[in-house]
Amino acid sequence: MASFWEYANPRKFMATSAFLLPWTAGIAGLCLVTGLVWGFFFTPDDFRQGSTVKIIYVHVPSAIMAVNAWLMMLVASLIWVIRRHHVSALAAKAAAPVGMVFTVIALATGALWGQPMWGTWWEWDPRLTSFLILFLFYLGYMALWEAIDNPDSAADLTAVLCLVGSVFAIISRYALVFWNQGLHQGATLSLDREQNIANVFWYPLVITLAGFGFLFLALVLYRTQTEIRARRLKALIAQERMA
Repeated sequence: MASFWEYANPRKFMATSAFLLPWTAGIAGLCLVTGLVWGFFFTPDDFRQGSTVKIIYVHVPSAIMAVNAWLMMLVASLIWVIRRHHVSALAAKAAAPVGMVFTVIALATGALWGQPMWGTWWEWDPRLTSFLILFLFYLGYMALWEAIDNPDSAADLTAVLCLVGSVFAIISRYALVFWNQGLHQGATLSLDREQNIANVFWYPLVITLAGFGFLFLALVLYRTQTEIRARRLKALIAQERMA
């Protein structure tokens, strides 16, 4: 554990992330190209959904990452509250716009799929509603960071907001378990093999999901580096003004 906390040092984090970033970005690109090309061009149409089934290669990974991004922000925020490591607070801040974009993609692709399948672009389904609320929490989280000048105070308050928003992140993930109703279909990926989609769709979907995961990691590493540099620049400007 002692070696783990070394990465809370900004210099150690910058050096490590600089090494990891090209690898994570490269793996993300390889997985995304492979999974999306395989899924969109080399899988058959579904006997019920037709070609619209192929939207799962964007919708499912983006929805999963939207929830996991918020949970990553929660863990980073708790580390900040408990250990007061600035890198963890900046990592949570850096992940928010990425998670928000994933949420928008999931909502948009869900609407594109829902219109031909359900006959409507939107339905106040438990999972859809909780996902929309999660999107609003993302917006509120980013707005709160921008509204408070003191970075430590902003980190404290956004950590509280992140804890509250995690309720909706969990609900959006397990809505079909909590409420056995609604239009939204069951889990596409599940530990229960009977619930999983057919292997012809499952294999490219897993590759695409890995691509989204590595893309999220690469973007968070890059944005955290940017946040650290921005904080250093503000500190230098403040020192010059005081001199």
